[in-house]
Amino acid sequence: MNKVLIIDDDKDICLLLQKFLSKKGYDATFEITGEEGIKALKKDHYDLVISDYRLPDDDGISILKKIKIINPESAVIIITGYSDVRTAVETLKHGAYDYVTKPLYPDEILVTIEDAIEAKKNQKKQRESISKGKKRPKTNKKTFIVGKSSQSATVQKHIDLIAPTDMSVIISGETGSGKEFVANEIHNKSKRKDQPFVAIDCGALPKELAGSELFGHMKGAFTGALADKKGSFELADGGTLFLDEIGNLTYENQIKLLRVLQERKIKRLGGVKDIDIDVRVIAASNEDLKDMVKKGSFREDIYHRLNEFRVELSPLRERKSDIMVFANHFLQIANDQLDKNVEGFDEQVEDKLKNYYWHGNLRELQNVIKRAVLLTNGDKVEMESLPSEIISPDYLSGSFDSGTSNSDKPQDLTNLKAVSESAERTAIINVLEKTGYNKTKAAEVLNIDRKTLYNKLKAYDINI
Repeated sequence: MNKVLIIDDDKDICLLLQKFLSKKGYDATFEITGEEGIKALKKDHYDLVISDYRLPDDDGISILKKIKIINPESAVIIITGYSDVRTAVETLKHGAYDYVTKPLYPDEILVTIEDAIEAKKNQKKQRESISKGKKRPKTNKKTFIVGKSSQSATVQKHIDLIAPTDMSVIISGETGSGKEFVANEIHNKSKRKDQPFVAIDCGALPKELAGSELFGHMKGAFTGALADKKGSFELADGGTLFLDEIGNLTYENQIKLLRVLQERKIKRLGGVKDIDIDVRVIAASNEDLKDMVKKGSFREDIYHRLNEFRVELSPLRERKSDIMVFANHFLQIANDQLDKNVEGFDEQVEDKLKNYYWHGNLRELQNVIKRAVLLTNGDKVEMESLPSEIISPDYLSGSFDSGTSNSDKPQDLTNLKAVSESAERTAIINVLEKTGYNKTKAAEVLNIDRKTLYNKLKAYDINI
C-alpha cells in the first residue's frame, strides 16, 4: 500500500483528501504545519507528499528542499491557487512532480497522484535494470510532438542535424517549454537509442547528495552510505545523460563534472579507482548560462565543453500556431487518463487558449486542458471549463509585465482598445528582447511582415 503524507493548514482539505485516498487504497495521513510534516517525514517513509504551497510556517520551495534531503525517493505534488501558478511553476524547477490548483477535484488529483507514483516506480525500475545491464523499459519514452510554427520547424531541423553525432548539446528555454522532450528526441534519433537515457534534475538535487547522485559512492563514504551505489554517469554508460537545470550545480560539483567531460572518467565518492565511461551529455537551463559565466556562478570551461551545439526553445506564447497542436495532444492524454471522450474545443475556447500568456508553457497548458476535460460534460470544451485567469486575463497583474513600466500599462481596464494596444505593445517588446532586437526575426516570430513591425514600433513609440 502506497503511503501518502498531506501537509495543509486547512484541516477540512486534509480530512477530505485523507478519506478519499483511503477509499482508493492509499495509506494517507496529514499534518497542518510544515514543521510537523517534516517531523513525520523523518519518522517514516512516504511514497508521495502533497503539500500546500502557502503554509503558516513554510513555503513550497523550502518544503521541497527538505523533502529531497530527508527522502529523495518521495514524489511531491504542490497544491496552489490559480493566482499562484507562476510561483508553483518555480517548484517544478526544485523537483516537484506536478502541481494542482484549488479548488481540488478528486478525479484530477487522483490521476496526478497515480502518475507521480508510477513515474517514481518507473525511474527506480529503470535505474535497477540499467544497473543490472538490462535495456531501459521502452514504455518510458516520451512522445515528441512537432508544432506548426517556424520555431518548431527550426528545432526539429536542429534535432535531426545533431542527433546522429556525439556532440554535447545545451538546450535553453523557460520552465515547462519541453527541454527534456527535446533531449529525449535527440537520444531516440541517435546511434545510442538502444542504450540508457538518464535524466537528472540538478535543481532538485540537494547539495549534500548531488555528488553521490551524479558520480556514485562507496559503502561507508558518508553517514547513510550503507552500500556501494552507481551514479547517473555509470547508469547512463553507453547512452545519454540529460542534466536539467545544470546551472544549479555547486562549484565543487562543477569541477568534478569538468573532469568527467575532459577525461571521460569518474570516481565514486569514497572511491580510489577511476571508472571509464562513454556518455553523451545533454544539458539544459532556463537561465542564461552565458550570463551566469559573466557573473562567475558557472564555470566558463564547462560552458564551452557543453556548448558544442545549442538548441533554443521559444516560450509557448511566442509560437501561437503551436498552441492548439499541443492542446489537442493533451486533450487525448486527458481523455485516456480520465476515461472521457471530449472531441475538441469551442471556438471561443481556442481563441482564449491562443491568446493567454502561458507563464508555465506546456506544463501549464497540459494542466489547464486536463482540468477542462474533467469539467466538460459535452463533446467540446466550453468557456465555463476554463480557469478565470484565462477567461479574463489581468494585464496589470504581470501577464505582460516585461519591458514596460507602470506608466505604460493601461489604467482603465474598461477601455478594451487601451487594453488590447497595451498587450500588443508589450508583446512586441518581449519578442524584441528575446530575439536580441533582431527586427527580421521578431517580425517572423510575431507572424507579421517587417513593414508592419516598423509601423507598430512607430505607433507605440518603441525606440530601439
